[in-house]
Amino acid sequence: MRSRRSCLAVPGSNPRFLEKAQGLPADEVFLDLEDSVAPSAKEGARKNVVAALREGDWSGRTRVVRVNDLGTRWTYRDVIEVVEGAGEFVDCLMLPKVEDAAQVMWLDTLLTQIEKANGLPVGRIGIEAQIENARGLVNVDAIGGASPRLETLVFGPADFMASINMRTLVVGEQPPGYTEGDAYHYVLMRILMAARMHDLQAIDGPYLAIKDLDGFRRVAGRAAALGFDGKWVLHPSQIEAANEVFSPTQQDYDHAELILDAYEYHTTVEMRGAAMLGDEMIDEASRKMALVVAAKGRAAGLGRTTAFTPPTA
Repeated sequence: MRSRRSCLAVPGSNPRFLEKAQGLPADEVFLDLEDSVAPSAKEGARKNVVAALREGDWSGRTRVVRVNDLGTRWTYRDVIEVVEGAGEFVDCLMLPKVEDAAQVMWLDTLLTQIEKANGLPVGRIGIEAQIENARGLVNVDAIGGASPRLETLVFGPADFMASINMRTLVVGEQPPGYTEGDAYHYVLMRILMAARMHDLQAIDGPYLAIKDLDGFRRVAGRAAALGFDGKWVLHPSQIEAANEVFSPTQQDYDHAELILDAYEYHTTVEMRGAAMLGDEMIDEASRKMALVVAAKGRAAGLGRTTAFTPPTA
């Protein structure tokens, strides 16, 4: 899977931001045609995004365009103009405010038609589905299985909080008066379970207090601890923090690789299903857990600093 530790939002209506984003170390950059673009600037933003994709250097980054939601009049033209104009340079389209599987299927069908008509590889462009209201969360299992193009489920906290009448104006923070546990735990776990059921990635939404890096790290750490793969970033200052929070530590990465080497040795050379790695017993369950950490470390570009030495007789 693509690395999505940091997913940088860039307004499609701002050419300067589109140019600057190309030099930032975010894993994913999504060029936005939705909430960050005023209605009067929508059509111009499409042209900016197509030009930026075709002419810019996005090397090493996942290139995503967020189109407008299906409740608006802009969505179908967003998809057609972006894919016809720069389809070979787009990795995924993000569909916001997804409420049911049929909406993802609509986008899949439209993409297929455009790809066939323009000689593009059918099925190469992926889909990211944003869960932003109660209906979307209730239907998230079906949404996750709606299309083989689907790569991620993304939590949209601001619209979601409004949709359930949560009594707060601070996105991502606990609502005033809520003192028992975490008000977002159920939502995050619900999205995560649907994502994993369909082998998708799960991405947490933005933290709007862009100058509060401690707050960003705290909220990002909550999602990372649950198993999320990354988080939206709204400002360059948040990118480094996201990349760090959603990467394993060097110590954990090395340990995971050692578990994989040791398990491989003991199961193939010694023909044992369980063995010891130092003072730790490892088995098939240990291997599965280590695979997750090792994959995240490799995607983050970590290198090994330890090597497995087979035990002597």
